[in-house]
Amino acid sequence: MLTEFQNKHFRNKTLNWFIMSVLFLIVVLNFSRKTDNKYSDSVSSLFSLVLFTLCLVAEMFWEKMKDKVKFSPVILDPNTAYYGLFLSDDLTKQQLPDNPERNTRHCNVFGSQGFKSGKHIWEVEVGDYPHWTVGLVKESVDRKGEFKDAVSYGIWCLSYFEGKYSNGGKILRVKKNLQRIRVQLDYDMGDVSFYDSEDMTLICTKRHMFTEKLFPYFNVGKTCFTIITTLQTVI
Repeated sequence: MLTEFQNKHFRNKTLNWFIMSVLFLIVVLNFSRKTDNKYSDSVSSLFSLVLFTLCLVAEMFWEKMKDKVKFSPVILDPNTAYYGLFLSDDLTKQQLPDNPERNTRHCNVFGSQGFKSGKHIWEVEVGDYPHWTVGLVKESVDRKGEFKDAVSYGIWCLSYFEGKYSNGGKILRVKKNLQRIRVQLDYDMGDVSFYDSEDMTLICTKRHMFTEKLFPYFNVGKTCFTIITTLQTVI
């Protein structure tokens, strides 16, 4: 399912530019009303020209930004999935090898594509599921032993359990039940942010100096959720 690209920096710059343009046009209109008729026609013509130019520039700017965005699916890596996450056609567990990449103690699965630079965005439909965790893990995270949702373990995540939201063990105040989560990584700036996708409210941000590859991380507990498989990479 494709999702709308909303890079925070781009959105803020565009909004500021638009507001300034609207204020300018309001000043022009106000001036036009206060001047004599012989000037008002000229001002109205100027207003039309400026409005046309702004629309043209906005379209060119958007086309340029689209060229800087790549879309690709978030593909889960089956070699990292916990045993219980695999079902055969007859709904029985499969026998899976204990390969080095596999998570063997928790219901985790990682994305197949890792990141060492750039900005990346994806969304997860969590709905009303009672237990879940989404975020990022470093490549060298311990997949066989102790695994806690904390930066000290190489995990940057948002969790929901027993009616509470948390980030790295810290309880978060959230005004409503979250249905859809946006995960946003800016590797070069060292930022991992989580948003309510419905209104783009910032839930929390973690900052860290990353030194190794990061992978999308999902934990489903004893339930399941839908990953909206559109990864957006900003070059």
